[in-house]
Amino acid sequence: MKRRILVLALFAIAFALPSAHAQTAAAGKQPYALVSLYRVAPGIHLEFLKWMAAREQVAHDAGLPPTHWYAHLNGDAWDYLAVGPSTTPEQDRKVDELSTKRGLTTGMKASLEFRGMIAWHTDTATIGPVSAADLVKMGQ
Repeated sequence: MKRRILVLALFAIAFALPSAHAQTAAAGKQPYALVSLYRVAPGIHLEFLKWMAAREQVAHDAGLPPTHWYAHLNGDAWDYLAVGPSTTPEQDRKVDELSTKRGLTTGMKASLEFRGMIAWHTDTATIGPVSAADLVKMGQ
């Protein structure tokens, strides 16, 4: 099952952010992303999605690249997979500032709200999207 999750995550990274690869490859930088899997607590999927959408709008307004979402249809036990940018502390501060101005929670309070909506989640820091040839170059 973990292998299936890894393969799915790698597949999502490879196809979710193709323009990021072109931009970072041209600049000679490795593109970083955060892959998250969520299993939402029963009965509150819409509440979870609205909560995430509000924060996604703040991230957009702060100038961050979009997060790409995938909804589970069949197979493994997760509900949603998200592939988004790996942020800097400066970007996090900007997002928190905008969130506070809009009446959204931040810090521990936001963390507790989030945990009240999910059964489990996992975040994985990744390099990607990249091609197999790029990975070979990094490995030599």
